Amino acid sequence: MNAKPKKPSLTRRIILEDYRLPVSIGIHDFERSAPQMVLVNVELELADAMPDPRDRIEDALDYDFIRAGIMSIVKNRHFNLQETLCREILELCLARGGVRRVKVSTRKPDVYPDCESIGFEMEAEAPRPRKSAASSRRRRSSK
Repeated sequence: MNAKPKKPSLTRRIILEDYRLPVSIGIHDFERSAPQMVLVNVELELADAMPDPRDRIEDALDYDFIRAGIMSIVKNRHFNLQETLCREILELCLARGGVRRVKVSTRKPDVYPDCESIGFEMEAEAPRPRKSAASSRRRRSSK
């Protein structure tokens, strides 16, 4: 009996690291008076269903949407909390097909003089597609 060789388990990630952009963010008067520099980090874990691109751009997830989407989220808007900004970036990424898991962090490097930055991070998994009732019935009836 010849068993097919098992494919190795492969985790693929797209990483946007320390994307610097001015954001109107914060609850204090000094934070509301002018945009602050914010560093954004995003890590996307790709779903198993995403094809392995084999050096073909048509099969790869176009990650330009991350930067463009973040720019669009922060443009002409004020955020009171980093938590809100992180959540909106997370939702942007989870709405994209082919993404299994997302981790987002933001950091404000200029708030405290005695530390590198203050930030917030959140992580979520994309909801798994529900199986249709018809496919569940077919599986049960074939047993």
